[in-house]
Amino acid sequence: MGLYIKGNRMIIVMKYGADEAQIEAVVHKIHQSGLKEHLSRGAELTIIGVIGDEERLDPSRFAILPGVDRVNRVAKQYKIVSRSTHPHGTTIKVRGIEIGGAQIQIIAGPYAAESAQQMDLSADALALISCRLMRCGAFHSPPYAVPRKEREALAWLKHAAARHQLPVVAELSDVRMLDAFMEHDIEMIQIGERNMQNLDLLREVGRINKPIILKRGVSATIVEWLMAAESIAAGGNHNIIFCEHGIRTFENAYRNVLDVSAIAVLKQETHLPVMVDPSDACGKSWMVPALTKAAIAAGADGILLDVHPNPAEALYAADQTLSPLDLAQLIAGLQPLAAALGRSL
Repeated sequence: MGLYIKGNRMIIVMKYGADEAQIEAVVHKIHQSGLKEHLSRGAELTIIGVIGDEERLDPSRFAILPGVDRVNRVAKQYKIVSRSTHPHGTTIKVRGIEIGGAQIQIIAGPYAAESAQQMDLSADALALISCRLMRCGAFHSPPYAVPRKEREALAWLKHAAARHQLPVVAELSDVRMLDAFMEHDIEMIQIGERNMQNLDLLREVGRINKPIILKRGVSATIVEWLMAAESIAAGGNHNIIFCEHGIRTFENAYRNVLDVSAIAVLKQETHLPVMVDPSDACGKSWMVPALTKAAIAAGADGILLDVHPNPAEALYAADQTLSPLDLAQLIAGLQPLAAALGRSL
């Protein structure tokens, strides 16, 4: 017997053998209090979830009713990022560009920094397509690969983007590189899925005043993801954007399963914006347009996309990377969808 209740909540456990009249009396009391119920009947126990205004969720009102065994308040562990603290939602601004508002943001760029020329060509292409933010997804090297000069790569990214006044997003994978990110004024910092529960890293970015894109770990539950965001927010930085990255399952036809349902759940649970990275989720460029449309239809506030001037020559993640022409065609196809949802690109 399972019970999942959203919002402010309380659980009433009926006594073993409680009769129908006693159960109905409790439900009636719930309605009288202006609350809603979620009834779950098991073979031996009946559990009633109560949902509604926190001020009306007084356990003593229900504990004295006949047939009630116990009443428990259910408190969320995540306080700062919870929607109950900010019911109308939060928008995060990066140089005047809003994330979380009516406009859906497309953040595109190479999966990894390869050269200054590659970054320049990428920025030129993004500016031509009217993208408002540029990303570079990774500055770390896999085992046995030739290591990249991370500080130099940050300079490539900033220089290329500055030529078109584009704010940048870069992935911080090592807390020791945070000073370099600050020195280069990286406007948004991405925490990758492998570091979602790296508490030392989360605490450090919680002390700075930069928007943080927090990717979901491939095996993380939504509550674990929310708690990771809470670790950042507890340090004082509330500028957090969730990014669904796909979860690991038994399926091997693609890299990960893009959890579109998570977008809807997060919209219910947190006031913070939600983005999606379809490129990294599926690992297949031909799937990216369909997953992007699904994410936007589900309510995503932004999309992260891997785009390379020439995907066939990309040194990393070529299979999941779009060309500038692919991106232009995708954006054109998204315009009617965004308009139908009352949003814009």
